[in-house]
Amino acid sequence: MIAIDSNLLVYAHKAESPFHEKAVAALNPVVSGWTPWAIAWPSIHEFVSVATNPRIYKPASSLTEAFEFIGGLFESGSLQLLSESGDYIRTLRAVALAGKAVGARIHDARIAALCIHHGVTELWSADRDFAAFKGLRVRNPLLASS
Repeated sequence: MIAIDSNLLVYAHKAESPFHEKAVAALNPVVSGWTPWAIAWPSIHEFVSVATNPRIYKPASSLTEAFEFIGGLFESGSLQLLSESGDYIRTLRAVALAGKAVGARIHDARIAALCIHHGVTELWSADRDFAAFKGLRVRNPLLASS
């Protein structure tokens, strides 16, 4: 199963993004298909935060627009939402320690740990920082060689 990171969601949502068309082309088959795919809850929170931030986008998306985009994703019958459960803290600890994550990098460690904890085999992201977390393949579908 693959998981989608927040940056790809933002690019697919924001038409003015230079990566918009590539992100939409990469995500549409996943969202409309029957193969299970996932989003970690922290990626949803980060999507809403970035899409509605007027320091990043002018104009920023309204909360309504951001939540409508997420709502469209939730209509996918194959979407699985990744959240903390059971002994997740052990996975987070192992991922954070192995990746030497401290400070703000704990956010990325959390997403990687959620993916590993739920059996995700590949995370789609344009963020190269995830390469520090072993046990999870990371692929940028926006790059031709990915």
